[in-house]
Amino acid sequence: MADKSVEKPNLDLEPDSYNFIKKFIGCTDNDDFITLDSWVNSSGVNSGDLLLQMDIEGAEFAALINISNALLKRFRVLVFEFHHLDEFWNPRFFNVAELAFNKLLETHTCVHIHPNNCCGTETKFGLEIPKMAEFTFLRNDRIKSREFATTFPHPLDVDNEGKASLILPQCWYKKV
Repeated sequence: MADKSVEKPNLDLEPDSYNFIKKFIGCTDNDDFITLDSWVNSSGVNSGDLLLQMDIEGAEFAALINISNALLKRFRVLVFEFHHLDEFWNPRFFNVAELAFNKLLETHTCVHIHPNNCCGTETKFGLEIPKMAEFTFLRNDRIKSREFATTFPHPLDVDNEGKASLILPQCWYKKV
């Protein structure tokens, strides 16, 4: 775990059962930030598949662009909370997000998207985009079926807040 905003994780576990660094994940190494590559290299986990879950308040796009292809291929499963998706209409944001998603999709397939019901959606040009959503990616060598899901919400989806549920808009999964 990496998080500069807390002193230590709030876990009921022995400290030797997890790895924690008080830094933010970013695109450079300094007193406050560490790259994913540097973090994994310093962890001592030098081989085998990894799982990454990331919720870093909008910095996920830069961190993904910065990750090496070798490390990206080690992640069997990737779970990201993508923020500011309603900014897809902004060409500068779109260019950065496109780089991150294209990089991910070279090695992984998106297998699930769950909109975060905290912030609603943005609709333009007939497309409805959740402002925040959690995406799950599975490495391509693990994909057995490329069928689209058609029932939403998924039974395992849980709302993030006590607001009305936010169902994944059809434009995100329906073949056109």
